[in-house]
Amino acid sequence: MSKKVICVLMLFVFVINLVVVYGVLPDFALVESNSQNIEGKKYKTAESSLATATTPTFSFESSAQLLMEATTGKIIYANNENEKLLPASVTKIMTLLLTMEEIDSGRLKYDDILTCSEEASKMGGSQIWFKEGETLTIDEAIKCICVVSANDVCYAIGELIGGSNENFVKMMNDKAKALGMENTNFMNVHGIDEEGHYTSAKDIAIMSRELILKHPDIFKYTTIWMDSIRGGSFELANTNKLLKTYQGMNGLKTGSTSQAGFNLAASATRDNLTLIAVVLKAPSSNIRNSEITKLLNYGFSNYTSIKLGSKGEVKSNIKINKNISENAEVVLKEDVFQITNKKEESEYKELIEYNNEIVAPIKANTSIGIVKYVDRDNNIIAESELIVTKDINKSGYWEYLTNLTSRFVIKEFKNM
Repeated sequence: MSKKVICVLMLFVFVINLVVVYGVLPDFALVESNSQNIEGKKYKTAESSLATATTPTFSFESSAQLLMEATTGKIIYANNENEKLLPASVTKIMTLLLTMEEIDSGRLKYDDILTCSEEASKMGGSQIWFKEGETLTIDEAIKCICVVSANDVCYAIGELIGGSNENFVKMMNDKAKALGMENTNFMNVHGIDEEGHYTSAKDIAIMSRELILKHPDIFKYTTIWMDSIRGGSFELANTNKLLKTYQGMNGLKTGSTSQAGFNLAASATRDNLTLIAVVLKAPSSNIRNSEITKLLNYGFSNYTSIKLGSKGEVKSNIKINKNISENAEVVLKEDVFQITNKKEESEYKELIEYNNEIVAPIKANTSIGIVKYVDRDNNIIAESELIVTKDINKSGYWEYLTNLTSRFVIKEFKNM
């Protein structure tokens, strides 16, 4: 008997001892999943005029402005973006965000009933004159907040979701902190001027982005131009007049008081590019709308969105430790985009990095690494989690034995 066959038989006996005597499974599966397993993929260059991109210069009368690309969160233009200012009814973006989270989680339904409390009926400013004891569906309530900025309905929503208005305001501030809104403090749900109630253009863009990306159903309401409630007896007309005049406008929230000035967080989409523009403390609604238009026009004229990867796109097939029989298909968890200036050359490559100690069993859709898209200077321009497409089970004793037998022992005896 050859030395090679003897070695194979000894290995087989060793495995049997591990399994039968000690109940131990060896780590025979290939571990291609260490923390620095990086695989360079490709470069791609977008069509470009190769002209040098220029920083925009604007003459604004408002106090703060910001332009952001929604998918990537890239800030294209900003001025006084961190200044703490009164948001007025732009506050309601956070109220809507928490409401949509409740709906998408299943804790609240569109046909659930909202009842007006005594306190809610006392709200001033923009309202629908919601009477104590009167009811609306949640669908109607969101419509009233988005279209006519109803303070009374907003207050009632806060009471319903938070249990009390005070607790809902705490939820708003907790969410702001979680989103990284560093220059924000909410004192109420509707935005009526109050000491200590403030936010910034950048923070408004952050919460606006969270709302439209995570809860796109909100566009069903923010794009309504005219509607009605109470059986058609009470008409609603949208406070965002740019819906009628600006191509691609699909939201988001206006706000104005004597102290706050005229504010607007606007979103618009053209050619798969969605931009968020924020203007705070403009001297009039016309100036506010004009400055929002300038920001959006600049963004759509100078920037484009390039899709780097698609959700579910297969990136690799790897062996997983403790699973000896199959490969794991690894795919992108989500679509990946790069926002780039039309006047700049765009190059990128992919770097795949797996987590440490990836061991079966693993559930489908579990994240096991990331793919980073980097430019020629290795700056990260986008990234996405990598997930497995199906459950990866831990191999059992018998599977190890039969696999080893078929791979080594039987093969060697055939070659004798």
